[in-house]
Amino acid sequence: MHEAIMAYYRGLIKTGFEYVGKIENESIFLRTFGEVSPVCGNTDDFLYLYIQVDNNRISDIKYQCICDPASNVAIEVFCTLVKGKTLDEAALIKEDAFSQFLGCEDELMQEKAKFLLEFLNEGILRYKKP
Repeated sequence: MHEAIMAYYRGLIKTGFEYVGKIENESIFLRTFGEVSPVCGNTDDFLYLYIQVDNNRISDIKYQCICDPASNVAIEVFCTLVKGKTLDEAALIKEDAFSQFLGCEDELMQEKAKFLLEFLNEGILRYKKP
C-alpha cells in the first residue's frame, strides 16, 4: 500500500472516520459483500452505503463496513468527493480523482475507486427510475 494511503488512514484513526454511520430514510441504499466487491475483499466483509438526496444533490452520505484499511480510505475519499455534488456531477467523477485527492498513484486504490463509482452510478440509475 502506498505511503500516502497509509498516512491518510493514520489520520482517520486519529481524527475519526467522518462518514461512518447510518442515515434513516435514505434516498439511496447500496450494499455489497466480500465475494463480489474489490472494496470488501474478504468473504465476511461488507459495505452498506446510505445516500441522502435533496433537490437532486447528495446532501449527506454515510457508510457502515467491515473492510481493510485501504478500503476505508477509498470509501472516505469517495464520500468526500461526492458529498454536495448533484447526482449528474457525482456520476461524472473518475478514478483519477482519488489519486489526485491522495496525491499518489496506486493500482489497488484505482480498482476500489472504479468499483465505488460504478456502484454509485447503479444506485443513481435506480433512484432516477420512476
